[in-house]
Amino acid sequence: MGKITGFLEFERHDRHYAPVEERIKHYREFVVPLPEGEVRQQAARCMDCGVPYCHGTSRITGQPTGCPVNNQIPDWNDLVYRGEWDEAARNLHSTNNFPEVTGRVCPAPCEASCTLNIEDTPVTIKTIECEIADRAIAQGLKPEVAAHKTGKKVAVVGSGPAGMACAQQLARAGHDVHLYERWAKAGGLMRYGIPDFKMEKVHIDRRVAQMQAEGVTFHYGVHVGVDLPVDKLTAEYDAVVLSGGAEKPRDLPIPGRELKGIHFAMDFLPQQNRRVGNEALGSVAPILATGKKVVVIGGGDTGSDCIGTSIRQGAVSVTNFEIMPAPPEKENKDLTWPNWPLKMRTSSSHLEGAQRGFAVGTLKFSGENGEVKKLHCAHLDDKFKPVPGTEFEIEADLVLLAMGFVHPVHEGMLKSLDVALDQRGNVVADTVSYVTSVPKVFSAGDMRRGQSLVVWAIREGRQCAHAVDKFLMGSTTLPR
Repeated sequence: MGKITGFLEFERHDRHYAPVEERIKHYREFVVPLPEGEVRQQAARCMDCGVPYCHGTSRITGQPTGCPVNNQIPDWNDLVYRGEWDEAARNLHSTNNFPEVTGRVCPAPCEASCTLNIEDTPVTIKTIECEIADRAIAQGLKPEVAAHKTGKKVAVVGSGPAGMACAQQLARAGHDVHLYERWAKAGGLMRYGIPDFKMEKVHIDRRVAQMQAEGVTFHYGVHVGVDLPVDKLTAEYDAVVLSGGAEKPRDLPIPGRELKGIHFAMDFLPQQNRRVGNEALGSVAPILATGKKVVVIGGGDTGSDCIGTSIRQGAVSVTNFEIMPAPPEKENKDLTWPNWPLKMRTSSSHLEGAQRGFAVGTLKFSGENGEVKKLHCAHLDDKFKPVPGTEFEIEADLVLLAMGFVHPVHEGMLKSLDVALDQRGNVVADTVSYVTSVPKVFSAGDMRRGQSLVVWAIREGRQCAHAVDKFLMGSTTLPR
């Protein structure tokens, strides 16, 4: 497969970022792609492994190893090396509905599982995937319209990656699919949570147009369970899929939390995405970092997105606190490979000028005239208890809470359905049938599994579509 000695002949070269001083002046993507020749050369490094862990082998390892959507990575690496871009795109789209998204925002567990990662030089799988997808899109996305209609109607609630993947698969199976979204446009956190400098929203718009051509009907500005009774959906549709995500943010209930200037990340980020997309903010008060000292609490992707956005808005300073201790700079391959390792990860936003603090707990907020002015913090021990004598204060005009999400919002749709929830507050449904405790109601994505990655949501959406099609028709040809 491919160039047998490619991994010996060619060093790893990946995409690079535009200079910091340039990219912080705008909200456009700033990753500089590789020339075609270099992409093909990088694909030649794929080494024809006996067991290619990259494309997902959780059944072997017992852990979620490699690509959650089971991309056939060695196959399309070989096709790219040979210059067969069209066939590579067909292969890639057979397992992933939105590779242009994962090629931009996925953390690439496939690369962590690459055999060459034992030497810290994995194949640039994410870059190759993005190039395949972008080339296919440049030629025009062709709708895959079902040859025959089944006469069955399916409602999908929530147009994030799980909902969109599920809806597209079901439409291609011939069902009449209606996708309900409470916001003005489709995409969920792909549109409103991920900043445009990481992924411009034209990529979502193109997929929406493709899905509409395939027969999916989008209903925007409809909050199921609030504007539209959920029992109306269960009465009018043959199946209902809940894919509304895990939107309940984790709070920080400490003294001073009521002060103005303390906001959830998912109140801050969607506002800026709406500004970039020329969407009206309505009556919501603007949250801006301009001229402010910003503290972001939470060291994950959402916290990183808050950092990059704050810097672009003109923050005076940005500090990022993480409750966990600093991970090692490098993992022990003997203990971790081919699984996803715990190690220090520095995002492009961190490189733009944020100060980072690990094992830091915020004990209280204080302020003046009802506005936050300081955080009172301490370093934490291995039991997350404050270490005596390590207390310190830091000034802040804006505090952004980016500590993850606890579960889906229960009020409204889920309470109306009286659907069963697990101990974490997520909707109960297994990964075979995806059916909930309510007949003909299914659930997929973060609403079912809890907060996770876009690529896991795509996987669950596809698998849920398989289950729904089998439920409606008795059998299915949709892939899992």
